Amino acid sequence: MSQETKICQNCKKEFVIEPDDFDFYNKIKVPPPTWCPDCRLQRKMAFKNERTFYRRKCSLCNRNIIAVFPENTPFPVFCPPCWWSDKWSTLDYGMAYDFSKSFFIQFYKLLKKVPRISLYIDYPRTINSEYIHVTGPLKNCYLVIQGEDDENCFYSYNIAHSKDSIDCFNTFYITNSYGLIDCEHCDHVFFSVNCRDSIEIYFSKNLRNCMDCFGCINLRNKKYHIFNKPYSKEDYFQFIKNWNSGSYKEVKKYKETTQNLYLNFPNRYMEGHHNVNVSGNYIFNSKNTLHSFDIINAENCKYCRQFNMPLVKDCYDYSDWGNDASLVYESINTGEHISNVKFSYGPYVGENISYCDTTFSSSNIFGCISFRKKPYCILNKQYTKEEYEELVPKIIKHMNEMPYVDKKGRVYKYGEFFPPELSPFCYNETIAQEYFPLSKAEAESKGYSWKDPEERNYQIDIKSEDIPDHIKDVKDDIVGKIIECAHKGECNERCTTAFKIIEPELQYYKRMNLPLPRLCPNCRHYQRLKQRNPLKLWHRKCQCAGEKSENGVYKNTIEHFHGKEPCPNEFETTYAPDRPEIVYCEKCYLQEVI
Repeated sequence: MSQETKICQNCKKEFVIEPDDFDFYNKIKVPPPTWCPDCRLQRKMAFKNERTFYRRKCSLCNRNIIAVFPENTPFPVFCPPCWWSDKWSTLDYGMAYDFSKSFFIQFYKLLKKVPRISLYIDYPRTINSEYIHVTGPLKNCYLVIQGEDDENCFYSYNIAHSKDSIDCFNTFYITNSYGLIDCEHCDHVFFSVNCRDSIEIYFSKNLRNCMDCFGCINLRNKKYHIFNKPYSKEDYFQFIKNWNSGSYKEVKKYKETTQNLYLNFPNRYMEGHHNVNVSGNYIFNSKNTLHSFDIINAENCKYCRQFNMPLVKDCYDYSDWGNDASLVYESINTGEHISNVKFSYGPYVGENISYCDTTFSSSNIFGCISFRKKPYCILNKQYTKEEYEELVPKIIKHMNEMPYVDKKGRVYKYGEFFPPELSPFCYNETIAQEYFPLSKAEAESKGYSWKDPEERNYQIDIKSEDIPDHIKDVKDDIVGKIIECAHKGECNERCTTAFKIIEPELQYYKRMNLPLPRLCPNCRHYQRLKQRNPLKLWHRKCQCAGEKSENGVYKNTIEHFHGKEPCPNEFETTYAPDRPEIVYCEKCYLQEVI
């Protein structure tokens, strides 16, 4: 088919469906989408709560638990031991399909009665770890989201194979580090971004195989550098000895200094390596993967995000996970040996899965919730193989003939992800608020629900401005005290308005000589998120003007392939045209850093 321009049913903006897109939709036997890529991603994200926790009781054992669902949910919520036990059966909630009602009305009825698991954790291999969610095995961790094989890590997101680290985002194989973003194979690295294979680094960006560097950018195989200038070993360590790492004011000063320094050097138009025909950002070892972000080992994918494990093939509009996944479409938080998964949240191991929520080791299922090791089921009711294969085409036909229409007038036939009003979460409880932030009025105008802040009955023990500047002046009795968040709930970052310091956290700050934070964990998470580029692409030209950058700030260190003339290369990048950073193409950037 030829290229087709459509109007998004949600935002009313134009979007384009390419011939290759039609080939994929035909391959998996779905109609083309009626929502644009951004709206599709936002809609899926509105079904995933990662950071909003509640204390409640398990609906089966009555034990006090932590859950991503509050006490007043219409459905039961089980702790992991109960959910995985044989004390209940998901088939007990099965419903016969009713052709007099739309599919989504029936699914929502099922949603309100099937037990849900309180947290996605690797039970029982998780040890002594609280407030964690969507994780593999962890040990001695606290408030880690999307973690895997971590130990003694706190307040971090998408962190794997790491130890003794705090406040990190998208980091892998790190130890004894703090405040990292997009770093890998690092030890004793602090307040740094996009560094790899490096040791003893402070306030740096885009370093590879470096050691003992402070406030540097774009260095390769260097040591003893301060603000990109070489020093003798003795002078370097004298500087390190003199700088006051335990002081909050000192740390803040150097953060601001290095942020300004970064603007004087070129940035690569996208991060990634060993790729063929890709577009997006942070893509590695991938082929024919377009408009995608945070991807490893993917092939023939588009509009995808955050594959932490290989291999992913032939997938569109797929977010979170990976690990031997193929033919996944319009789904989120699904992975681990899956194939032909459509319009679903949370399938783990299985194939031929459509419109399902939280399923494990199940195949040939349609419209099922909280499912384990059951084949040929529809709305949690089991059928024979022959009955299932006869009924599913009839349901798809019925979904097209009797579509669901939401309160905003948007039509949902077969081929659409779940309507936002069916989400068990309010918009500002989900990751959608992180990547597509809305006010309450904006969210409600788009058909999303909103959760107003709950009244908090606590007394602030320490105001943010009264926290000692230096960690050496912090007394041990601060543990457990209620500390005011410096944002005081006045931001749009799901601020908890207050937070506590836990015992192992305090000992970490003292051991590493680092100051206490002034923001609550949610606000700190949002500050890290702001340092990453958005999940959006702009078409731009390389800003290398020949001998220097287009804005004249950076002078090239070597003659480039285009000589004294401006670089002719163009690309898709996550750097918006109005941003202050200098953006170079792959060739120009590599000539400057290698």
